[in-house]
Amino acid sequence: MVTESEVRQAVAGARTVVVKVGSSSLTKPSGHLDTGRLNALVAALSAAATEGARVVLVSSGAIAAGFGPLGFASRPTDVATQQATAAVGQGLLMAQYEAAFGRFGVRVGQILITAEDTIRPQQYRNVQRTLGRLLDLGVVPIVNENDSLASNEIRFGDNDRLSALVANIVRADALVLLTDVDALYTAPPSESGSRRIGFVPNVVETLVDVTVTGPTSGVGTGGMVTKLEAARVAAVSGIPTVLTCASNAGPALMGDPVGTAFAPVKQRGSSRRLWIGFAAEPRGTIVVDEGAATAVRGGRASLLAAGALEVRGAFSAGDPVWVDDESGTHLARGLAGFDSEEIPQMLGRTTTQLKRFLGEEYAHPLVHRDNLVLV
Repeated sequence: MVTESEVRQAVAGARTVVVKVGSSSLTKPSGHLDTGRLNALVAALSAAATEGARVVLVSSGAIAAGFGPLGFASRPTDVATQQATAAVGQGLLMAQYEAAFGRFGVRVGQILITAEDTIRPQQYRNVQRTLGRLLDLGVVPIVNENDSLASNEIRFGDNDRLSALVANIVRADALVLLTDVDALYTAPPSESGSRRIGFVPNVVETLVDVTVTGPTSGVGTGGMVTKLEAARVAAVSGIPTVLTCASNAGPALMGDPVGTAFAPVKQRGSSRRLWIGFAAEPRGTIVVDEGAATAVRGGRASLLAAGALEVRGAFSAGDPVWVDDESGTHLARGLAGFDSEEIPQMLGRTTTQLKRFLGEEYAHPLVHRDNLVLV
């Protein structure tokens, strides 16, 4: 079993590290950017970069930075005003980052991502290639969701999940989640009897025993729930994680015992399989019988038409889909081998029958085992 010391040493020695900071850690209650906090964060990140780390910063704050200067008393609630506020705030945010990093001789580059960029394979590869090249050039990419274009129907919703996906995209060695509390607690810190948790060997099991809440600052969209989900995604992706407050960024990156350290619970998978498992949003569902469900759970079998009972949704070959059992439980995510309108005629047929009645081109798995990731 991985120890806390090993996790913190891994974070300190990370060649590539993703750091996520939330809106509440960068702004004043009035909604304006807190340049003192931002400069302190940049100093810690620049120190890590100077020591040779490849740093990616996932930064919230565009809407929070914009609503104060635009005269709003609090974060707008309607989508159109949020998008307009983000357009104003993102420029203000980047101007501050460029100036702050520039004082340490560190170049930065802006990357605005929508959920669609991680759902479609081609866009995912484009993001991966651009981020990789920026890091090779010694640039600190500053990543944010493109709030000016994202809609509520398809978006990350918070940058915690985005940071875990970015950590997968860049094959990060560590993830550091910065928030407005210093660590994970057994219950909200304001509650009596709440205890600080310094180390989590298995975040999947710990989620059962921890009471968490949503955002309370009024300027963010996440909360401890989304941070734990990001830590879970990182852990099952083989990435050690530290959760702490923004003022502890420097000590966290140096491996000091601050905040909460989360151990990885699996070996790192391939980038492709990580994308299927976490970034790809399923476009439909294939329902399977008990025998196929057992085979899929075994982790080594392709999904064949003979074990499929029903297809739901509209999708194309190569799109991500859910594989569900008859009770509706998600078993796996995978990439469909056929368009959704082709599959009904294939349901329940063996490979021999598919060849005989539909042709050789249909004698293939609905989802190949190389494109199937258990959930």
